[in-house]
Amino acid sequence: MKPVLIVCMGVSSCGKSTVGRAIASNLDVKFFEADEFHSRKNRERMASGLPLTDAMRAPWIDSICRALKTESSQGLHAVLACSALRQAHRERLRECGFTTCFLFLDGSRELIAGWIRKRKDHFMPPELLVSQFATLESPLEEDDVIKIRLDRPWDVITSECLSLAKSAIH
Repeated sequence: MKPVLIVCMGVSSCGKSTVGRAIASNLDVKFFEADEFHSRKNRERMASGLPLTDAMRAPWIDSICRALKTESSQGLHAVLACSALRQAHRERLRECGFTTCFLFLDGSRELIAGWIRKRKDHFMPPELLVSQFATLESPLEEDDVIKIRLDRPWDVITSECLSLAKSAIH
């Protein structure tokens, strides 16, 4: 039986890391934060308000996949917080040796814009949220994607995601 990869995905500030860490901690599996795989140059570019090009994202997704393949080769489940905005990126993640389950944290631009303005100490400025939504290729027709509505209390969102992750792993 293949290990399972739970991918918490969506635009910046939708709660991917918060939900992903909660799932990984509860299930006692390794948590991967996709932001940590960005080069310094990419982080600086985004911090200055400029979106990344697909060419700039390529080494980022490559390094994420290398780390995930190491985990899957050991038969270990994992949780990844990753925007996975492009279908091509989701396809790459599906090729890392896991059974995948994408939890698409989906909220309105207005809701998430309010959250991103409150965020401190992150390289992604609020101005890039527009480009995040523009880059997002809807995953809703993909079989391994589950839409998670964000217009509810966080404890409800987290509980739903944890329940789905447990079902996927067990």
